[in-house]
Amino acid sequence: MDNTNKRIFIVEDDPKLRRTLEDFLHANGYDTLSAQDGQEALDTYFSNNHKIDLILLDGMLPSVDGYDVLKSIREYSEVPIIMLTARESEEDQLMGLENGADNYITKPFLLRVLKAHIEALLKRANIASSDEILRGALRIEPEFRKAYINGELLNTTPKEFDLLLHFIQNENVVLSRESILDAVWGFDYDGGIRTVDTVVKQLRRKMTEQYPYIQSIYGIGYRFEVTSHE
Repeated sequence: MDNTNKRIFIVEDDPKLRRTLEDFLHANGYDTLSAQDGQEALDTYFSNNHKIDLILLDGMLPSVDGYDVLKSIREYSEVPIIMLTARESEEDQLMGLENGADNYITKPFLLRVLKAHIEALLKRANIASSDEILRGALRIEPEFRKAYINGELLNTTPKEFDLLLHFIQNENVVLSRESILDAVWGFDYDGGIRTVDTVVKQLRRKMTEQYPYIQSIYGIGYRFEVTSHE
């Protein structure tokens, strides 16, 4: 993958880890910016937001908590964000994902695993198509990462949008929770399959019962299917 001109913003208060990440990313062809606390992260991001391709965000930061930084950035941008944190509970992971994180990696982690996550997210951002996708009452604009139901904008989080797009790309196929987790969250994601159920529940609530396109398949997972009358 050509990393030329790709800039990654590292938000990490541990100077040793921050330097390790900078050196590793530079060695793999990336440019970097860095910040050591939450307020510096917000100031730096909003001064350089058009020049940042991905953010590595520590969940526990001085000044402004990492999760608050995440929520502030998500009000303005869909830039890919990977949370890097020592918080290991499933609740903490879900909090990050539900507030707009694209991925969640617990410390300590292998640099090659982080690299794989970065490349997957950047690839997903790069190959977004400008063509609209129409399925029943749904209209998807992959390039702008927007979804509409019956003409109304769905206020999806980044992970909700990724999951909805994955369902549409596998229309009428029964997908296990494990396969969904691997495809949408990545093979190295260490959260449980409950994560899939949580995000499906959020999507269903936003799409309303009028459009039950995401069907539960007992004992297996889910299937996206638009009924014939749609």
